[in-house]
Amino acid sequence: MGTALTRQDVPAAFDAAAAAYDRLVGLNPGYHANLREAAATARQAGPHILDAGCGTGASTAALLAADPGAAVVAVDASRGMLDVARAKEWPGSVRFVHSRVETLPDAGVRGPFDAAFAAYLVRNLPDPDATLTTLRRLLRPGGLLVVHDYSLSPNLLPRLTWHAVCWSMIIPAGRLAAGDARLYRYLWRSVRRFDSPPRFADRLRAAGFTDVGCRGVGGWQRGIVHTFHARKARA
Repeated sequence: MGTALTRQDVPAAFDAAAAAYDRLVGLNPGYHANLREAAATARQAGPHILDAGCGTGASTAALLAADPGAAVVAVDASRGMLDVARAKEWPGSVRFVHSRVETLPDAGVRGPFDAAFAAYLVRNLPDPDATLTTLRRLLRPGGLLVVHDYSLSPNLLPRLTWHAVCWSMIIPAGRLAAGDARLYRYLWRSVRRFDSPPRFADRLRAAGFTDVGCRGVGGWQRGIVHTFHARKARA
């Protein structure tokens, strides 16, 4: 089975999985459509957007689908994922930065941004609260944070569905495509352990955000994937 991954191991694990990552997420019905819908929410705040945890650029592409003229700073801690992203065609308004989100000011990224978009990021962080605080500081007053991630509703069906889909499809596909299923077993485990939607909404408020809201997606991911939105106070 191999050694289980921890949150600290995640960037290196994504380095190793980067070449197969786009193929695997493409097998998930609704993945890109849900991402575009969440990105459209971020775009409502203005054109200057931080794409926190951009991976291979799927979230960056979703932001540009919402606004082709958006100025996007796309950041990821995995150099392998960023290499895949950078190899794609992008307009000059997109800039990629290799950094952990919590150390972005040290990498020369200081904002302020109209919006920060974090897709499938916060659940993987060693210190989610510190990173949420960093994201708030990088926003302009009244700026918008949009978090799109796995967050299991507090009832039994989403948990059973997630377990079944992971062990019948996601983990075997990851092993076949990447030759190592540890990252996908970590995915299964991290989602089960992460905040429920009410708990994550409380986490956002504790990090200083206001106007916190949440909506779920449809399809097989109903009760499993949610989009959260919250604002930095204007004063």
